[in-house]
Amino acid sequence: MAMWQVWLVGLGTVSAMMVLTWIASVVRKDASLVDRVWGLAFVVAAQTYAFLVEAPTARSLLTLLLVTIWGVRLSAYITWRNWGDGEDKRYQAMRRRNPDNFAVRSLVTIFLLQAVLAWFISLPLLAAIVSGSPEGLIWLDYVAVAVWLVGFTFEAGGDWQLSRFLADPANGGKVMDRGFWRYPRHPNYFGDTVVWWAFFLLALSTGAWWAAVGSATMTFFIVKVSGVALTDRNMGKSTREGYEEYVRRTNAFIPGPRKP
Repeated sequence: MAMWQVWLVGLGTVSAMMVLTWIASVVRKDASLVDRVWGLAFVVAAQTYAFLVEAPTARSLLTLLLVTIWGVRLSAYITWRNWGDGEDKRYQAMRRRNPDNFAVRSLVTIFLLQAVLAWFISLPLLAAIVSGSPEGLIWLDYVAVAVWLVGFTFEAGGDWQLSRFLADPANGGKVMDRGFWRYPRHPNYFGDTVVWWAFFLLALSTGAWWAAVGSATMTFFIVKVSGVALTDRNMGKSTREGYEEYVRRTNAFIPGPRKP
């Protein structure tokens, strides 16, 4: 099976997963279920690519392992973080604007849209898993693993530190500016982006330079659409003590020393 055919099958499996999630969201009246399965969409895509490969290479298995760890952790964390909170305010607003046909509209504009987006972003996974040459790992693969570890540490570590901070009643009204959050304001999004450039390096080790478009798309959405930009807009209304100074002194995305 040609690589493009494998990629199209991946679109089918990711879309099927999102349709099943949509059905659950209609029953529960909670479209934010889509956020909980976002990480798993990439795991499903990667599993599909690996299943269709006749002879998986060490790189195929390595990529599958790394994306599974990343995707399962992300989905588990988002599920835990939002447990019992009900539907996200973004989807509540969409539901109010479309009270009569929200269920059908959400299938297309939320669930299938995210399926297509995840499928497109998964290009580095496709190349790293399906490409059979070189069969063994090369130096670039080891660099990719090192980069992945840096990104995963920032993302998972940042999420863990923030969850502990928010769980402490003594921190009510305060700004999280410790640990990973001392250097960029969004260490979790920075780490997520680094992870996806690590996946590109795995693809690049097979010569698939074109896979950069997937990692670049993920970076764009994290920085400009649903990650950094959205959080900053929401936090712009924050009344937390010291927030304005925190913004002034701390880089938004790239880690760096605090400004005086």
